Amino acid sequence: MYKKLMTFCLTACLGVTNPTGLFADTLVDIVRETISTNPDVQISRDQRNAVEQQMEQTRAGFFPSAEITAGGGWESSDNPATRATGRGRDTLNRRESGILVRQLLFDGFLTENEFDRQKARVNASAYSTFGTSEITALRAIQAYLDVLMERQLVNLAEVNLRTHGETYNKIMKRSDSGVGRKSDVEQSMGRRAQAKTNLITEENNLHDSIVAFENVVGREPNQLEEPMSFDYLLPASVDEAITQALDNHPTLKSSEADVEAAREQQQAAKSLFFPRIHLEASGTRSDNLDGVPGSNKDAQLMLVGRYSLTGGKDMARREETAYLLSEAKETRNRTRRQVIESIQLSWNAYERAKTSLESLKVHVDASTETRDAYRKQFDIGQRSLLDLLDSDNELFLAQIDYVKGKNDLMFSIYRILAGMGKLMWALQVPVPQEATTIQ
Repeated sequence: MYKKLMTFCLTACLGVTNPTGLFADTLVDIVRETISTNPDVQISRDQRNAVEQQMEQTRAGFFPSAEITAGGGWESSDNPATRATGRGRDTLNRRESGILVRQLLFDGFLTENEFDRQKARVNASAYSTFGTSEITALRAIQAYLDVLMERQLVNLAEVNLRTHGETYNKIMKRSDSGVGRKSDVEQSMGRRAQAKTNLITEENNLHDSIVAFENVVGREPNQLEEPMSFDYLLPASVDEAITQALDNHPTLKSSEADVEAAREQQQAAKSLFFPRIHLEASGTRSDNLDGVPGSNKDAQLMLVGRYSLTGGKDMARREETAYLLSEAKETRNRTRRQVIESIQLSWNAYERAKTSLESLKVHVDASTETRDAYRKQFDIGQRSLLDLLDSDNELFLAQIDYVKGKNDLMFSIYRILAGMGKLMWALQVPVPQEATTIQ
């Protein structure tokens, strides 16, 4: 009985301290879970695996191919051979079988170039998987930080409502005793109603942030731990951040792999102007062919060359691939500009948030001292109710701004790391295996 009672008390205490569960979520755990379950990452992984299988299909062109045929059935023949026997039309059961083994010797390097193109596509898809993981991790971080921030804002709104409620009760007591004025009661009541509205708004924002969290992570958040700052991993300047981004950003690397794939595609188009040379070994066995009873056996070993005339189609294909290569290069150039722009915007947001946070902290401290002083002065009649209510509201808004400022600063750090392609590395979260490239 004693053990059951202790277990119940322990469970109740844990439930009070952590109403959403018996454990807390860390930022790293949430990112790791998101990468392993988010549909966007899974789709990217499947796409990479599909492209790799296309590469394996191309690899088969380096090896011999075999074609086996077999057939049998009824055949009616009327030809010089059957007429020479005096039977005219003859009916026999025809059977035939054969095998053709073909080995490519030369095709203008078409198969080799196509294989290299597919390998470049695999690498582009691998970098895309890496990039999708980084973006998804950043989305999970934003959802995590937003829930954490909104919970803090709800707590501030609850304290603000409680403060205005205490002030209202105090004014009501004065009014009931005939000391206070009715206008003070109405004013206090209005501010309390506004505080209640603020709480409703923050609770709605918290609900929205939880929905966003569920969309990215796939479940509701538990208790969330305050994450550590990774500002020590940031480079010394925006120029250094841009340099690292250009060296590491997965989307830029993916576009560079697309350029390589387009280049190999152009080389493959040039091979269409060369003959195809195969070594072919074949053998057949047939019975009762063309109305002649008996078996037939043939075997061949031949060097076969083929050359196709397409009426200008191959020339148009070569020109097409030249334009596709130019398009891939310009896409890479556009991606490069976007990476630079993203780093510059992220760095500016970081600098702005870091500078603003200092002023926001000063605002909170000053507003706290002012509110405390006004409350003491109000109690002895040296401050009006309006002064007190305004000081309470000023402190509440200052605290709101400070919490949001801390959130902006924290997210801006992760945003820079993602812009440099180092977010997963900083969190020490392994990237999916499909993000591995082929050398």
